[in-house]
Amino acid sequence: MPSLKDLKNRIASVKSTRKITSAMKMVAASKLRRAQDQAESSRPYARFMSRMLATMVTSAEMGPDASPLLAGTGKQETILLVVMTSDRGLCGAFNGSIIREARRQIASLEKEGKTVKLICVGRKARDLLRREHGDKFVHTVESAAKKQIDLEDAQALADKLKELYAEGGFDVAYLLYNKFRSAISQIVTLQQIVPFAADQGDAANSNEPQADALACELFEPQQDVLLARLLDRNLMVQIFAALLESSAGEQGARMTAMDNATRNAGDMIDRLTLNYNRSRQAYITKELIEIISGAEAV
Repeated sequence: MPSLKDLKNRIASVKSTRKITSAMKMVAASKLRRAQDQAESSRPYARFMSRMLATMVTSAEMGPDASPLLAGTGKQETILLVVMTSDRGLCGAFNGSIIREARRQIASLEKEGKTVKLICVGRKARDLLRREHGDKFVHTVESAAKKQIDLEDAQALADKLKELYAEGGFDVAYLLYNKFRSAISQIVTLQQIVPFAADQGDAANSNEPQADALACELFEPQQDVLLARLLDRNLMVQIFAALLESSAGEQGARMTAMDNATRNAGDMIDRLTLNYNRSRQAYITKELIEIISGAEAV
């Protein structure tokens, strides 16, 4: 049975931990609001960009000069996974869910005889996948020192993807990230970004007359030139939206994890305090019995 001093030290230690988790919860909550606003603001732009491209692609003729980002290589032998996690931990199952899905995708693709390459965005992806799949790494990105995500981060990653694609480094590229739903819920999302893959419902199910009318519009410059430029822009936009979604999901997961940790610390303090009081009462009772027994013996 632990001594009174041990229990007292343990209570003080847990109280210190509770102060840290409570502070981290408040910091994550303040960051979550900004990250959530950014993620939600980026969704309409990314969605309508993809929808507009989908409509243009359906009306465009696939010629020999078509953009590689649209035409593809004609093969699906080498797959590039861009795995997005956080740079820091203490955010519950946020990183674990992405890593599990990444490992599942890698195993599934290799079972089909495909070659898999990885770009790790976030220190946790690099650290957790290095031992098993370090030979598949082609690039890593860290942003722990940055306070917020900006377009330069997305543009740098888009440029790296285009460089690898031009060198024949892969045939198809996917983003793997957590899409923000709420502070307690994130959706693991796998999204193809190279070559451009229009969702079947983008053009057919669009309720926007402007999107449906694109096929009847005249373009300046020519449609193929404009399409090539928009494909470059769309790659950066989709990466930027995924980075914002991942950032918002990280802060939501960290806030929830720290809230649970703070509550658990409070429960532990209550239990330890109860044990301390019982042990202290037992110690006092024992001392009184010894004093009384000694007095009676005299």
